[in-house]
Amino acid sequence: MFSFYRSESAFRSIIYVSAGVLLFILFIWYALRPILLLEGNGKEILSVETKAGDKFSTHFTHSVQKTPVEEFFIVNDNCNGFILRSTRYQSFGVGLPFLSSDGNFRRENDYFIMDDLNRPIKILDLRTGVDSELSITIGNETVNLYKIMPLGTLFRVSIIPRYKLWSS
Repeated sequence: MFSFYRSESAFRSIIYVSAGVLLFILFIWYALRPILLLEGNGKEILSVETKAGDKFSTHFTHSVQKTPVEEFFIVNDNCNGFILRSTRYQSFGVGLPFLSSDGNFRRENDYFIMDDLNRPIKILDLRTGVDSELSITIGNETVNLYKIMPLGTLFRVSIIPRYKLWSS
């Protein structure tokens, strides 16, 4: 008859190794979680954990039309970029979508809305312009980009694994 007797110290070793492996796995999982990162001039402004389907939007005044424009994005299924889903604006003009090949165009009160644009975007670069009043809404937080950095500042929205925040 075999005895599977283990000493108390061997049992403790198994517990410590198991706990260490579990902690290591949790650390790797946490480090790889996707983060939606907003940077201005290469410096972190806002970072939030994200997942596929999370939404954010940009708001600005069109430089030629001088009317408000909103763009609506979602995080793609792979959490490595975004999809421009729709845009909402008040007048036709340069740079604003209007063709049926762009998506589904409709009018709602004083606004023109283009839905189902489905344009993939890996990294979203934005710049503040004269009187653009550029802002971005992520979750419940709106950041008025034109108030926090000088005119012409490059803002970048991207999705990165959390550990990349630690190296900057």
